[in-house]
Amino acid sequence: MGQITVFSGPERRRRWSDEQRLQILTEAFAPGACASDVARRHEISTGLLYTWRKKLAAQTAPSADDLSVTGFAEAIVVADPDAPRSGSGPALVVDLGRGRRMTIFPGASAVLVAAALRVLR
Repeated sequence: MGQITVFSGPERRRRWSDEQRLQILTEAFAPGACASDVARRHEISTGLLYTWRKKLAAQTAPSADDLSVTGFAEAIVVADPDAPRSGSGPALVVDLGRGRRMTIFPGASAVLVAAALRVLR
């Protein structure tokens, strides 16, 4: 007859529910939070935090089918002689990931920039 060895102690691989993962991610990436402190408190590696964040972003990202839909938006150009020229001065380039980039010129209104970033996010 063979011999059986039973190992007891803490389970090496823990299971996290989606709610627990989301709660930990929210805590770790809140403004002013330190991801390594949160990871240490929950006894997980910081690499696992970033893996969870990457998987969550992939789940919530629009699919290729959503991006292939084309449409038209009405554009209205209003000439304002007092407005600064958009070509003058430096521009801010925002890299949004997945090959998307937005250039913001000094003459752009804050409301327009906020709306465009909200749509492109």
